Amino acid sequence: MIRIEADTLEEAYSKAAQSLECSVTELEIKVIQHPSKGLLGLFKKKAIITAVLKSENRPLEFAKKKIKENRFEQKSKEEMEKAAKDIEEKLKNLMKLSCFEIDSIKVSPEDEINSVLIEINGKDAALLIGKEGYRYKAFSYMIYNWINLKYQLNIRLEIAEFLKNQEEMIDRYLAPVKERVRQYGRGQTKPLDGVLIKIALENLREEFKDKYVSIKTNREGQKYIIINDFIRREK
Repeated sequence: MIRIEADTLEEAYSKAAQSLECSVTELEIKVIQHPSKGLLGLFKKKAIITAVLKSENRPLEFAKKKIKENRFEQKSKEEMEKAAKDIEEKLKNLMKLSCFEIDSIKVSPEDEINSVLIEINGKDAALLIGKEGYRYKAFSYMIYNWINLKYQLNIRLEIAEFLKNQEEMIDRYLAPVKERVRQYGRGQTKPLDGVLIKIALENLREEFKDKYVSIKTNREGQKYIIINDFIRREK
């Protein structure tokens, strides 16, 4: 585990990823202190986080995979709509204070338990995505930490259809991979980077709920995903 201090959360996430030589999506991050500009330059606070690489090994009991993600009780429709409206209002206020030209921010409850979809569009939407999606990942983690802590909700962040396009591309690529797994009982992906490996991991775990699906690292430090049967130990 490492401890990082920086002027902004985005910078802290980036430093953590560089220090551990991985992408932000591969980190377990805990925000210790949110940054603050203080008053008239006084009492300024830096962003402080701790970060550790996510375990590359999945628990054998896959059925429990969402316990941590959805550890909160299912919220009512009224609670979800109220939270979505509040989040939308705060995000709009945030963007007004930024240098980005954003025309539309919409937050709506998703079918998935305790999750909201955040849709952002506008002239500068591409700037929020950044090269290879690195700024997208940092922004996603920043608002996830805020929303999960304050509202106990998960998020899906869609900026100018970036997430949709990435999901569609990965879904097409994974089609023959899935076919090989169905035929031979095991398989693996090519090396993937950035947000792609996270999308692919979620896609494959949803498809093969009874199999071991995990991220591995090759000798060149590239990340890929393996799919095979669980190996259960005798008690």
